[in-house]
Amino acid sequence: MLGANDGILSTSSLVLGVAASGASRSAIVTAGVSGLVAGAGSMAAGEYVSVSSQRDTEEADLRLEASELAEDPEGELAELAGIYEARGLEPELAARVAAALSERDALAAHARDELGLPEDRRARPLQAAGASALSFATGAILPLLAIGLFGASVRVVACVLVTILALGGLGALGARLGGAPELPALLRVVFWGVVAMGATAAIGALIGSIV
Repeated sequence: MLGANDGILSTSSLVLGVAASGASRSAIVTAGVSGLVAGAGSMAAGEYVSVSSQRDTEEADLRLEASELAEDPEGELAELAGIYEARGLEPELAARVAAALSERDALAAHARDELGLPEDRRARPLQAAGASALSFATGAILPLLAIGLFGASVRVVACVLVTILALGGLGALGARLGGAPELPALLRVVFWGVVAMGATAAIGALIGSIV
């Protein structure tokens, strides 16, 4: 959601700024495509580095846990049983559950229940990078198409309208998924989107008049 919002707003602001400078259609589209590629690449790289750091931390925790299991298996078994007992199991049942899970895969049991690192929730850098790049590019393509497909007389208006509708839709959807009021979220994202587009267009017009 955030990546798509970023793609929509940054690309629309970019092409509107270039359009306000008086540039040709080809220059506007070239700038928009360059912004899409650069933004998607930046999002992917940043997400990959961030999630890789998280993955490194997880791997370090797992190595430490494996070392503790090798050095003191009985103590780790008691610790695991204590976790289940704290969650409401009777002491005898907690001990049996801990023993059964440890016999199957002690490290997996400790990773899931002690460290909070089940296998399906481990950090995946490549997956995160791809998702970020795709979400940014999906959002960015909307204003880029609007500014590129329409004629010179209406392309700016079309781009602004498409951007407002897309931002408003994503803002409302995000609020609904999060269980928050939709209207305040919609108005907030649209307001700041309009501010960003207006500021970029004004700067583009100023630079265009000077250069």
